[in-house]
Formats: sequence, C-alpha cells, structure tokens
Amino acid sequence: MRRPGKDRPNTRFHGRFEDNGRACEAPGCSAPGEFRAPGAESGPADQPRRYRWFCLDHVREFNARYNFFSGMTPDEINAAQHPLSGWERETRAFASAGGDVPPRWADFTDPLDAIGGRFRRRDARERSDGPPLSDGDRKAMRVMGLEANADRTALRKRYAELLQRYHPDRNGGDRTHEHALREVIEAYQRLRKAAAFA
Repeated sequence: MRRPGKDRPNTRFHGRFEDNGRACEAPGCSAPGEFRAPGAESGPADQPRRYRWFCLDHVREFNARYNFFSGMTPDEINAAQHPLSGWERETRAFASAGGDVPPRWADFTDPLDAIGGRFRRRDARERSDGPPLSDGDRKAMRVMGLEANADRTALRKRYAELLQRYHPDRNGGDRTHEHALREVIEAYQRLRKAAAFA
C-alpha cells in the first residue's frame, strides 16, 4: 500500500462525495457540489434528511457561519445541551429484594448447588433493617456465628458465650483455643463499631 506523500494528499478523511453531476448550490457558482451541508429546513422525522451541496470554498464559508441553535428558544437550546439528552424515557429498575433471578434458560440440574448458591448468597448478606454489611463485617459475623439480622443484644450475648467457651481461665488454663479467642475478640471489636450495630 502506498503512503500519501506531499504531492498526493490522503483522501480517506476529506469529506468529499463522488461527483454525481450535482452543482454547487451557492449562487453564481458552477463548481461541482462534492461536499454536503445540513439543509435549510428541518423536514419530518420519517423522511430522509435533506442536504445542501457545495464546492470546497463554499462549504468552508457555510461552516464558518453555521449555527445549530439559530431559531431556537432558550428552553430548546437548554434541552439540546442537556447531558442526558435522549435518556429521558423511563427504564425498568433493577431487582434488589429478590437477588438476581436466574435466566429462564437455566433449567438444568445443579447437584452441587454451585450456580444456585450464588443467587441465594446475596439474600443472606442483606439485613432487613437497612444498614448494609461490608465484606469484613460479614466475615466477622461468620466468626461469631450470627445471622445477618442479629442486633446488638444478640451480638453481646454471643460474645459472652464464645468468651466462656474459648477463654483459658474457663478451660483450666488450656491455651489451645487462644487463636479462636483472638478471632472472636477481633470480630466483636469490629462489629460493635459497625453501622449495622450502632
């Protein structure tokens, strides 16, 4: 493939259309109209857009004085410049209460519950009273053995139970559960500061 040189300009992005015998629409110009510009009137939406055809010099003049907003009211200009133009129509909201519903084509057997578990996992993470749990909070809830909807009273009660179970003083000085005790204390410290238990 030959690369365009200085004597042969690149014709790929020139904006010129094939000359089909159209003359430039500028008054008094007989050059071929190879460049199109928006039509003067806006026709009905169901009809093809009308273009005006100019030579290179006259299309440059047209572009220099063209104003898309001419003839519009300030409200119409604002509507045309709105960043969400074209997105005003109502859309369907995403489901949040029921989790992701599997698609209808997913009517296959899932003996290990590998795929179906994903859809139930989201329900298990949500709290009915509103405050969400972070991933760290959910991990702490698992360490404490609490349900997602547990309240502050249930948290304290479960903390006391686990302290009695794992503390060396309650187990005759046995320190084998020290790691589990440390995890319970860290989980409780995290959860008591969480927004869900405030």
